Amino acid sequence: MKGDGDADLHEIDRFGRGVGWIAYPGETMERASHAVAVPNEERDTDDVWVFDPVDAPGLDDLLSELGTVAGVVVGLDRHKRDCAEIATRHDAPVYVADWMTGVADELDAPVERFGSRLADSGFEAFRIRDSSVPPWQEVGFFDGETLIVPESLGSASYFRGARERLGVHPMLRLTPPTEALSGLNPEQVRVGHGVGISDRAAIAVEDALSGSRRKAPGLYAKTLRSAIGI
Repeated sequence: MKGDGDADLHEIDRFGRGVGWIAYPGETMERASHAVAVPNEERDTDDVWVFDPVDAPGLDDLLSELGTVAGVVVGLDRHKRDCAEIATRHDAPVYVADWMTGVADELDAPVERFGSRLADSGFEAFRIRDSSVPPWQEVGFFDGETLIVPESLGSASYFRGARERLGVHPMLRLTPPTEALSGLNPEQVRVGHGVGISDRAAIAVEDALSGSRRKAPGLYAKTLRSAIGI
């Protein structure tokens, strides 16, 4: 599922204030990372917030085009990825939600905690899922325009059912995070697995949530339909 060998930076999701990339373009998981630039009135350069990054040659040059890295963010407890290494190179802390457990101690870098706002990034932070079965701690980010969903939604092939541009994670198809993600009306969605959605993004989110039980991808579809009797 995960790529091995040498990383090869593949740019995706270029948008007004940010960019996304996949470090191993051929891998099944399609692990996507993002960076968003935010104006800093006290400095001549923008602050850059890096979300769930996977490292690759050329990444530092890509980030420097946007500004100065202010923080590296863990959006899912399993997405420690290369956060610590990248934060250390840029002399920046790793940001972890104040309610997440078992994450900060595994990061070999300074850690800052955040609550309902991600420091001065302009992003509101909200809890998407916090459960022990299955173990899953996920925080979403929304600045009124861009919605970042680390894991619950994705566009990788194993997330999407028939005619879906965006799909609910296979493990959450029976219990989609509707309360957390419905009604936000984002203009664009960036996800932790796959290319983001910029066209009719709000519709793609609502369709994914409402159709999660009926449009499960691949082998999951037969299992889920049997389980819920459709």
